Amino acid sequence: MSIPATMRALEQTSLEGPQDLRLITDVPVPAPGRGEVLIRVRAAGVNFADLSQARGVFRGGPQPPYLAGFEAAGDVVALGAEVTGLGPGSPVIGVGPGAFAEYAVLPAAAAMPVPAGWTAEQALGLVVNRPTALAALKPLGRLTSGETVVVHAAAGATGQAAVRMAKHYGATVIATASQGKHETVRALGADHVLDSATPDLAAEVLRLTGGAGADLVLESAGGAGFAAGLASAKPVTGRVVVYGLAGGEAAITNWDLVYRHQVHVVGLNLGMLIRAAPRIFGEVMGELSALVAAGVLPPERPVVYDLADGPQALAALESRVTVGKLALRP
Repeated sequence: MSIPATMRALEQTSLEGPQDLRLITDVPVPAPGRGEVLIRVRAAGVNFADLSQARGVFRGGPQPPYLAGFEAAGDVVALGAEVTGLGPGSPVIGVGPGAFAEYAVLPAAAAMPVPAGWTAEQALGLVVNRPTALAALKPLGRLTSGETVVVHAAAGATGQAAVRMAKHYGATVIATASQGKHETVRALGADHVLDSATPDLAAEVLRLTGGAGADLVLESAGGAGFAAGLASAKPVTGRVVVYGLAGGEAAITNWDLVYRHQVHVVGLNLGMLIRAAPRIFGEVMGELSALVAAGVLPPERPVVYDLADGPQALAALESRVTVGKLALRP
């Protein structure tokens, strides 16, 4: 399989935001190291973590200039040493640096086969958004049938997956989204949809739960949304799983936990889950595969941008006008 010496890629040149992404055309194609595979990227996922890196708020994130992106799906074109089980032409999806490019290197052990009959674009989300949603619901959120879960940012890629899975597990779902996205969220099965711009979301959740509060809150909005999530959870037994900060940072004190919000607050970072609790992550991925096979999680239908339009895709995500998954096509 012929592999060129150079490729097109998007380089982040500052920590001022995605407007400083630039397309470069003479980047050396990387070589896979021990335990790695080189793929020809067919589609790259656009995620809020890309924005965090571009603005320098992602802890331990890369320093500019760096090749942007980390979620890629495509075909294996070269194998590093000690790689077994994969061969040239195998369609896979995984996480690795520099995904906004024509070629990218992925760890072979974590490269997930693209489900049969799915395109690379349809597989986006299988290693980032959907595992995040499932981990938040099950091993960390401890959701059980009959409970009530609040899903903030329910029209996004992670939020949509969370709504689908929560309904599958027998929960009552209260979803929040901006006004123009309500029908999308209802179509996923949400029992109630609240406008994310409502001044007092917590009061609405309490009204819908007869004053009891929600058993589980999935919080990724940040800012004022974080406070609303805490106030929405059921006292003593309620859980709030925090996996994003799209709307900015927010704080909670020990005084708050003792006197105002007697709830369980759990932080979720998928990378840390993989490193610190690989057994739990393995269980998540096994359950995810079963949900895909059962049709609970159908193929994604991302909004696709050309690679050169990466800055526009990230700007659209940052403005929160998008619905579902965004992708770049090299």
